[in-house]
Amino acid sequence: MDGVPRVPEQRRAGSSAEPAALSFTVLGPVRARRGGEPISTGSPQQRALLAALLLREGRTATAAELIDAVWGEEPPSQALAALRTYASRLRKVLDPGVLVSESGGYAVRGLREGALDLVAAQELAAVAEKARGAGDLCRAREALAEALALWDGEALAGVPGPYAEAQRVRLEEWRLQLLESRLDMDLEQGCHAEAVSELTALTAAHPLRERLRELLMLALYRSGRQAEALAVYTDTRQLLADELGVDPRPGLRELQQRILQADPHLAEPTSPQSEPAATPVRPAQLPATVPDFTGRSSFVTELSEVLASAKGRVMAVSAVAGIGGVGKTTLAVHVAHQARAAFPDGQLYVDLQGAGASSAEPETVLGSFLRALGTADSAIPDSLEERAALYRSVLDGRRVLVLLDNARDAAQVRPLLPGTEGCAALVTSRVRMVDLAGAHLVDLDVMSPDEALLLFTRIVGEERVASEREAALDVVAACGFLPLAIRIAASRLAARRTWTVSVLAAKLADERRRLDELQAGDLAVKATFELGYGALDQAQARAFRLLGLADGPDLSLAAAAAVLDLPPEETEDLLESLVDTSLLESAAPGRYRYHDLVRLYARACAERDEWPPSERDAAMSRLLDFYLATAARVYAMERPGDRLVDHLEPTAHPGLDFADRHEAQDWLYAEAVCLLSCVAQSAARPETLARAIDLLWAAHDLSESGANSKGYEATAKALLESARRHGDARAEARALTTLVNVHHVSGRFEQAGQEAERATLLAQQAGDLLPVCWASNALGIIALYQNRHQDGEEHLSQAIEHFRTLGDRPGEASALCNLSRIHLATGRTSKAVALAQEGIDIYDAMGNTMRGANARYALGLALTQSGELDSAAERLHEALEVFRDSRQRLWEGMSLFRLAEVDLAARRPAQAAAGAEMALTVLRGIGGAWRRGNVLTVLGRALGGIGQTGRAQVCWQEAMGIYEELGSPEAEEVRALLTPVRAA
Repeated sequence: MDGVPRVPEQRRAGSSAEPAALSFTVLGPVRARRGGEPISTGSPQQRALLAALLLREGRTATAAELIDAVWGEEPPSQALAALRTYASRLRKVLDPGVLVSESGGYAVRGLREGALDLVAAQELAAVAEKARGAGDLCRAREALAEALALWDGEALAGVPGPYAEAQRVRLEEWRLQLLESRLDMDLEQGCHAEAVSELTALTAAHPLRERLRELLMLALYRSGRQAEALAVYTDTRQLLADELGVDPRPGLRELQQRILQADPHLAEPTSPQSEPAATPVRPAQLPATVPDFTGRSSFVTELSEVLASAKGRVMAVSAVAGIGGVGKTTLAVHVAHQARAAFPDGQLYVDLQGAGASSAEPETVLGSFLRALGTADSAIPDSLEERAALYRSVLDGRRVLVLLDNARDAAQVRPLLPGTEGCAALVTSRVRMVDLAGAHLVDLDVMSPDEALLLFTRIVGEERVASEREAALDVVAACGFLPLAIRIAASRLAARRTWTVSVLAAKLADERRRLDELQAGDLAVKATFELGYGALDQAQARAFRLLGLADGPDLSLAAAAAVLDLPPEETEDLLESLVDTSLLESAAPGRYRYHDLVRLYARACAERDEWPPSERDAAMSRLLDFYLATAARVYAMERPGDRLVDHLEPTAHPGLDFADRHEAQDWLYAEAVCLLSCVAQSAARPETLARAIDLLWAAHDLSESGANSKGYEATAKALLESARRHGDARAEARALTTLVNVHHVSGRFEQAGQEAERATLLAQQAGDLLPVCWASNALGIIALYQNRHQDGEEHLSQAIEHFRTLGDRPGEASALCNLSRIHLATGRTSKAVALAQEGIDIYDAMGNTMRGANARYALGLALTQSGELDSAAERLHEALEVFRDSRQRLWEGMSLFRLAEVDLAARRPAQAAAGAEMALTVLRGIGGAWRRGNVLTVLGRALGGIGQTGRAQVCWQEAMGIYEELGSPEAEEVRALLTPVRAA
């Protein structure tokens, strides 16, 4: 950070704290405050004097120097007298002793710490430099952001004189240096997509600043936009030649060559060579090792030696295999803790859930690992291959231990291996991974009798075991020397002081003898769990059985209470007692989960012991009721007056109450995975199918959130298949209605139209009017996208009529706003504005904030086309704020896109480019290719407006490729944009 303006802190010696302290700003208008209250600093010339003194670093400035600073080479005849007058006026408003006269000149002295904003900025810049040198990029970025936030427009704004002008130039250059440093660190931490938007605007404002162009090229390249990155270089070279008659500097040319050569090192964030490599996060994710770890000394030594060899090898991988409950995880965690010192850059851990029906997806795990290693969410790519490549890049040069617990097979593990020198991986699995290349395989068998007895003794206590050694040997033998079985049995005994070891041994003697048949795998573990289950009382056992029936990854306390049909307080006592037995885990406060094997065992118990058997179905029906009733509450709070909730299947459970819509939204997104799992699980039975479909319909916000869109779509398809299998026309129509929205959000308009037509036909046959309303509304907006305006108007007119028949005012408003867009597309702008405003009036009258944002979005479009750009921007900004608050990523991105169109129409191409870039970032992974093509087209226009024609051409080429693949008519428009560029 060379060239930093230095102003040492000026402190008054021996001063005591005062409540009304003086403070000054020069990084903007020159202002003075006392205790936060503004002080008049007089005329521009008087402010010029104050600024000159504040920037003199506490030194005395002579009268001649100050006259030159204020007036330059042509001072007025009474300049000295005027200078003294200004000084006298300033002395009167400042604290005594601040403005002093000395040797015929003046100085500002005795300021308190932090009194001048420039000094605060200098200190923050120093903090950033120190933090970056220490590898703490997060702190460095924060400090630079704080420093840059101190600027309030142009430094020394409105201050006359040559001195102020020179300082303005110097301070602006320093600000840009700080900004470049912060952006450089943004790229080092993987915030490429966000940086593109800001850099696009900055290069438009400072077109000849090559460092900004270089950062923009790098950000684009790391965002997968190589052609645009190269186009930036082409634009820059042309601009420099035209304006200055020079070539780009060597650094920019070298970056272009590295991009052309697809240099693999460019794809990974790296600190400048002159600074230490940044290590922003040092994960320490290992679970706690058990205090009573016993035996396994040969395995500990063997695995420790393999891990110790990691420093000189490409990668050290050890795979520990064995049956469930044999102690694979305990051993691996213990060894990993012992080896921590050899891996100073951190330890990663994940339970891959390989023994269950739904094991962890590698791409999900990689996302979690990348976040743990300091990668921003926005910088994490979508595909498995890209995530694996970025993961290996982030680990390059670091020494990290990765513990992959409970793996399904080698295919699940391979993408998660570091693959770099100095790193190591420990893998546990129930299968022997002979197909994991280069792995050191360890087969973990049961404990020896001595080890098993020692583990039992450590848990139960030496005193109780010593007097009943033979009975203790009988216990561990009955457990098959399986560590998990021994631990459960010993924990039960330790918790029951009235039991003797002989009592436990007698109980085990009558249990399943198949514990010795270790090759049975799960059966051995199941027999072990039988020990804990048999010790439960009746209420605990019922809870254990029924809660294991739910498919979700965990259960909230409220959901568990619904399953058990008990009050929350009683449910919590039961669940906590199960946690104490280790048959249930507390995933977080108020949330509970099973280990995957325990869940299988609990379900087996439910099949065997639950009576009457119909109680199993009843429990799952209660869970479905809970989710449906609560999701309906969320929907009603977000959309007051919407009639959907009146047309849902009735429920026996009342659902949860929420204080406000934000709390309701938090519940919906927190429960998304569990809710979708419940829907999918309920799809198989005809008696729950209708409620499952209604639950998915009520939760359709999940389809537009991005994070849950794929899961929502898969669940909707499963419901549709089930409805068809059971020949239920009404259920099929409603399932199709949920899928129409999925296809619409994803940009699959042809498919959405087909499903909407089918939904309309089936719903009419079933006499179910609400899906007809929704489908007609959807068909109208789909026709708009496909330029079938007459069809669209007919569909929307029908939708309005249907919604009015139902008394569904919000539905009517939605169709009116969509009809507004049809009028807009056919040149009836005034009517379009009126229709959109009518929709807003309906929504506002009902307090429907979220849907009101959609109406404001529609009005913003109409106002844009009518030329009322300021009003259009206001409406779109209002919509954007609501969409962000409601976590509606699709509409947030579309609002940013429409605001970019407004900026373009208002001839603000730099702002338009920044807005379009933000839209691309928000819409990543949602909205479909057609919407991306629209944003790219506008981005190209904006880039052309700021002289970046090369990048503009790349954007248009990508957009045209999208449109041609989709067969969209917009391809001709983009082709016309490209034609002049090609001709030139």
